[in-house]
Amino acid sequence: MKNKRSLFAVPYVIWMALFVVIPIIIMLVYSLTVTVDTAQGEVLQGSLSNFTGMTLYASVFGRSFWLALVATLICLALGYPAAYLMSREGEGFKRVAMALIMLPMWMNFLLRTYSWMAILENNGLLNQLLRKLGIIALYNRLTGSDIEYFQMIRTPGAVVLGMVYNYLPFMILPIYTVLTKLDPKLIEAAQDLGANSATVFRRVTLPLSVSGIVSGVTMVFVPSVSTFAISRLLGGGTQMMLGDLIENQFLGGAYNPHLGAAISMVMMVIVVICMLVMNHFGDGEGEAVML
Repeated sequence: MKNKRSLFAVPYVIWMALFVVIPIIIMLVYSLTVTVDTAQGEVLQGSLSNFTGMTLYASVFGRSFWLALVATLICLALGYPAAYLMSREGEGFKRVAMALIMLPMWMNFLLRTYSWMAILENNGLLNQLLRKLGIIALYNRLTGSDIEYFQMIRTPGAVVLGMVYNYLPFMILPIYTVLTKLDPKLIEAAQDLGANSATVFRRVTLPLSVSGIVSGVTMVFVPSVSTFAISRLLGGGTQMMLGDLIENQFLGGAYNPHLGAAISMVMMVIVVICMLVMNHFGDGEGEAVML
């Protein structure tokens, strides 16, 4: 029986080897080498210059992790209350809320991002609305300026907004799943012992939902720090992030796959470390529920 189970794992092992392990090995080789022209043609030569040269892009690393952190915190601030409310309502409300959360996900990722471009453009829907409501004119009178629109696109705020909009469901769903599985008897026991609603939430509900928070933070932070479509479309090329930098090294005018591979490896290591740290905080959820 054990041998039969092992046979079922063979396709998975082959798949992982072909599309995960081998690509990582190739990227590692590229990151540790440079292309050198010789009489026999181009050859790969071992070098650490790709890693030392990344100091030139320290601002890109800082911007990527900062914007990803801001987007993750906003998603947590919005997602936890939404998940908590959903978990406490009836089945009808849960089905409608879940449909509203999932509905945007049925649309193509790029189309969702393009829609925000139409909203945030200088002459987009939002600026037109603010102009008709007299908000821009009021702003000009109060500040003595003479602007025709608010600059919303091609800003860090637009990039964060795009990440929050696209990744918020990934924060809500794991938290909601954990909250719906909480034993109501624990809440009742806390209330019987005299704990008010705030105390019950702080000492029972919140500690027991840490695993959902950790999963949500991981699922939002990891794609946010490596995004390139959102930063390119909503940032307009002025808010370069790690995904844009890597794409530029492989497909752009600054073609240097060795540097792109090195940046990818460093980013992967950093993301893995962040995930290990977050999982460490989630390991002991619920162990110290104090009344």
